[in-house]
Amino acid sequence: MSDLKVSQLADLLQRRRPGYSLDAAFYLSDAVFQSDLKHIFGQHWIFVAVEPQIPEPGDFITVDVGKQSILITRDDDDQLQAFHNVCRHRGSRLCASHKGMVGNIVCPYHQWTYDLKGSLIHVEHMGEGFKKEDHGLKKVHVRSLEGLIFICLAETPPADFEDMAQQMTPYLAPHRLKDCKVAAQVEIVEKGNWKLVMENNRECYHCVGNHPELTLSLYEYGFGYQPSPANAEGMARFRDILAKSHARWEAMGLPSAEIEVLDSRVTGFRTQRLPLDRAGQSQTMNAEVASKKLLGRITDPAVGGLSFWTQPNSWHHFMSDHVVSFSVLPIAPGETLVRTTWCVHKDAVEGVDYDVANLTKVWNATNDQDRRLVEESQVGVASGAYEPGPYSPYTEELVEKFCNWYVGRMRALNPV
Repeated sequence: MSDLKVSQLADLLQRRRPGYSLDAAFYLSDAVFQSDLKHIFGQHWIFVAVEPQIPEPGDFITVDVGKQSILITRDDDDQLQAFHNVCRHRGSRLCASHKGMVGNIVCPYHQWTYDLKGSLIHVEHMGEGFKKEDHGLKKVHVRSLEGLIFICLAETPPADFEDMAQQMTPYLAPHRLKDCKVAAQVEIVEKGNWKLVMENNRECYHCVGNHPELTLSLYEYGFGYQPSPANAEGMARFRDILAKSHARWEAMGLPSAEIEVLDSRVTGFRTQRLPLDRAGQSQTMNAEVASKKLLGRITDPAVGGLSFWTQPNSWHHFMSDHVVSFSVLPIAPGETLVRTTWCVHKDAVEGVDYDVANLTKVWNATNDQDRRLVEESQVGVASGAYEPGPYSPYTEELVEKFCNWYVGRMRALNPV
């Protein structure tokens, strides 16, 4: 099914069986992959970076979304700007490195020069009739949600980002991500389709059996579990802990209740502040804080982990001492980039307040374990024996919501 014709996609979408995984073509077909790039990553808000990656005017990063290279920078007015990373002369890529600092943006080919707002400010040999104002960089929509940077490649981006921002700001603001610095960033390429990466993230059915480091601090019950005969006792204990924790955190001014609109909005998302096991402070090997300097206005290290997911490509954990963010970007039908970024307080001193190895150990291990799971899934889906299997009603509800969102958006946007 890897040679699926575009004309067959509408039929595949139409006959998708609710409660079951997707047909193999959704993970294997180049035609589906190109449609994903166009209709999902080309029409929705996607998470790409955190503001601490570009803290000063002139700082920049580049992000590749399919064949689109996007340049994100901070201008002299301290505002975020995003452009297609393409010179308006003959199309040369402007910035080849993933990150750096510039005074102006200078094309390496013929030295066309743009300011940090994208205006063409210097060019030679173009004649008297040439108008610089007609040749500024092509802009990309960019928004920061309390330090989380989202871009949208569409001409008109989904308007409900504003609703998400309004609801999420009280949850995220106490951590003050903008007052953090990047302590570490790791990129891995998983040999699996981006949807398998996201589906794997949207459930913790697999956590106890595969993530010994993560489950030292993380309760799997906080990620879509429903009571069942097999887990009724554990769920009851967890819900009691959750209720008591939420009452304490809300009294501290930390919103904690679940908001879940993963498949009911164009810009789908979910959030909830969840208790952590053992010492209950952070996602580390001993569940204690990894950094001595707590974030923002937080004074109690035991404020759980604020989980925040966005469709189609991110998840985040905000704790008292650090923030870890994940961005998923498709490379090919069977290849996906997962970029993980750890941020700590900007005044925290490495080797004094935190140790990078300790800060990153849990999620470096978890990411590698998830990579293996995704890659084995890709191999299995590619075999002739694969057919869509049923989701667990007790542990995989949020996987179903991801697939519902994906199929719904593809149906709405695909012209076939």
